[in-house]
Amino acid sequence: MKTRLMLLIGVCLIGHIAMAQTEVVTGADVAVTDTESGKVRGFIQNGIYTYKGIPYATAERFMPAKKVAPWDGVRSSTMYGPVAPLMTPTTQVQDESEFVFDHDWGYTSEDCLRLNVWTPSIDDGKKRPVLFWIHGGGFTAGSSQELPSYHGENLSAKGDVVVVSINHRLNILGFLDLSAYGDKYKHTPNNSMLDIVAALDWVKSNITNFGGDPNNVTIFGQSGGGAKVNTLMAMPKAKGLFHKAINQSGSFRGSLSKKETTRAIAAEVLKELSLSEDQVDSLQTIPFDKLSAAGSAALQTVAKQMKAQGIVPVGMSLNWGPSMDGTVLPHDLMSDEAFELSKDIPLMVGTTKNEFTPFMNGRFFNASEEKVMAHIKETYKEKADDYIAAVKKAYPNDTRPSDLLDIDATFRPGAVFQANKKSQLDNGAPVYMFMFTWQSPVFDGKYKALHCMELPFVFDNVERARQMTGGGQEAHVLADKMSSAWINFAKKGNPNHDGLPQWPEYNPKNTATMFFDNTCEVKPQHDKEFLALMSEK
Repeated sequence: MKTRLMLLIGVCLIGHIAMAQTEVVTGADVAVTDTESGKVRGFIQNGIYTYKGIPYATAERFMPAKKVAPWDGVRSSTMYGPVAPLMTPTTQVQDESEFVFDHDWGYTSEDCLRLNVWTPSIDDGKKRPVLFWIHGGGFTAGSSQELPSYHGENLSAKGDVVVVSINHRLNILGFLDLSAYGDKYKHTPNNSMLDIVAALDWVKSNITNFGGDPNNVTIFGQSGGGAKVNTLMAMPKAKGLFHKAINQSGSFRGSLSKKETTRAIAAEVLKELSLSEDQVDSLQTIPFDKLSAAGSAALQTVAKQMKAQGIVPVGMSLNWGPSMDGTVLPHDLMSDEAFELSKDIPLMVGTTKNEFTPFMNGRFFNASEEKVMAHIKETYKEKADDYIAAVKKAYPNDTRPSDLLDIDATFRPGAVFQANKKSQLDNGAPVYMFMFTWQSPVFDGKYKALHCMELPFVFDNVERARQMTGGGQEAHVLADKMSSAWINFAKKGNPNHDGLPQWPEYNPKNTATMFFDNTCEVKPQHDKEFLALMSEK
């Protein structure tokens, strides 16, 4: 009887604790703090002060971001703000993959310069490390709320850190180069990146009021967000606004478009809209869907012209993105000058094992070995045997026939190049390299270590993203290890902690790489032959 009573008391206590952990505290005087533009009010959930949709700047179409005008009273900041308009609005999705990603598309507005903050306290006098998250989606899509992984509450609570995430202008609104048409448009080639600089400026001026340390800011991003991290490291205007950097699957773009390309695109946009050069100001009032359609047509036209001239566009195809304008971005991202500019910034860089290949090769997921081998021979011809040998050497424990196909060769080469070059700088900051190889069990393991799969682990959001991770104990254990590494790196520029084997600084000789899986281990570069073969192809 006594044992049963104790068990009942224990269950009741656990229930009360669970209720306390999920309590949401709101009210007129709850979570109120200052910004340079006025007071904001958030809410407290699970002990974390949460603010959403705070305006960090404002901008008219194609104009540079400027500070927000002061407001009176207290601004309610409890819901995500507007997201940047998409070139192609989402009207339908593929059922199975949408289950995995579980997007939150938000609502769009060109007035989208908003940020979100999660912090353990606003009034205890502490100055916490700041983790400044930059979303993916290339340079054309995405938002700070798009994936459940992006939620900052768990990371903030676990690490006693401040997490900030942002929305900013994208696609044609952020990158249409109108610099040929007057000084007022001189920054248009890179307005999107200057928005991010404006958000970092806001952090510098305001984050102390949210319990953060403006002198310890880590920028981190994945995919397009990782590419934006690299771009910020090459921007003189961003120097001093961040102190560490993490690039996840974002080293696929090493160079920038040049003025002749970006100005040619702008000229085609005017032509598509039947506007003369002296009517360029009309672009500021044309409906977005019409402007976007003209931009897409212009990209296609210029891409065809470049192909005819034998010019290869930057990135995977000609699209909106940052360009070398000579001032905001004076050098290519992987140039000696760019590396020198960010020489003192510690860097973590890595990719996932499979990235987009589970989508590209989905038809082969359950294919027989004979069918897979036939496809390899058709694709690689006389190099087929070399390809198979290289993949098996890199991943000797793979067993499914489709594993031979699902090895990323798009994102990893750039990451290796970046790690090699940065780690060789004289008296440069340390580099830590990783690879995420954990295989999701969702849909019978079809999605493997997919692009974005590491995000729930970094943010300690396995439960929020259980449709991607499947949940489960193994996922939670790995999330603890990975989120702790990201937190430690933000705190002191070194990701090591007791839950991981010793993670050495990377250099081209040791090629030390942390493999994140159910068993985490450090190994030298495992895929040199594979990457060499793919570069030849």
